[in-house]
Amino acid sequence: MGKVIVLDHPLIKHKLTFIRDKNTGSKEFRELVKEVSMLMAYEVTRDLPLEEIEIETPITTTKGQIISGKKLGLIPILRAGLGMVDGMLSILPAAKVGHIGLYRDPETLKPVEYYCKLPYDIEERELILLDPMLATGGSATAAIDFLKEKGCNSIKLVCLIAAPEGIDAVQKAHPDVDIYVASIDEKLNEDAYIVPGLGDAGDRLFGTK
Repeated sequence: MGKVIVLDHPLIKHKLTFIRDKNTGSKEFRELVKEVSMLMAYEVTRDLPLEEIEIETPITTTKGQIISGKKLGLIPILRAGLGMVDGMLSILPAAKVGHIGLYRDPETLKPVEYYCKLPYDIEERELILLDPMLATGGSATAAIDFLKEKGCNSIKLVCLIAAPEGIDAVQKAHPDVDIYVASIDEKLNEDAYIVPGLGDAGDRLFGTK
């Protein structure tokens, strides 16, 4: 079974509080999501392999470690996942970025795919799937399904907040995928929104309703 890693660093907790606050405007909301995503990138990439090289400092020669040629891919689920890309790229500037467009049918609550554009060598990359909210788990599960159909076998899911129901759904469908979250919230309400949650992440990022 994939791991569920809660990133409870004080800086993340602090910023997440203001992300949740309904009085936080779109500009501040975007900045905070970017900052939290950047902080989460450290933990998400903790297991990247290293190799030793020799360099010259101004004083002498020494050995140091660099990341061992691991190819990374960032895959935001449109549109809310876009808010997490810049923060991740600030730490992982060499990562390629793909996009998967999904929306939730308001009646069936099932995900519907409407767009997909991925790097040409997607199957060779370690993928970080980005979506601020893991609610029912339907969109994340569908996105992982699609990536696996394309030959991807190394996928991590990164979300700001998650409902237990969403975590369970992803783990049942994809037990090999690790899930990284800043908070596991209480539950879903009758409209499939996370409680206490932060509202609709896409609307709050882009100032829409």
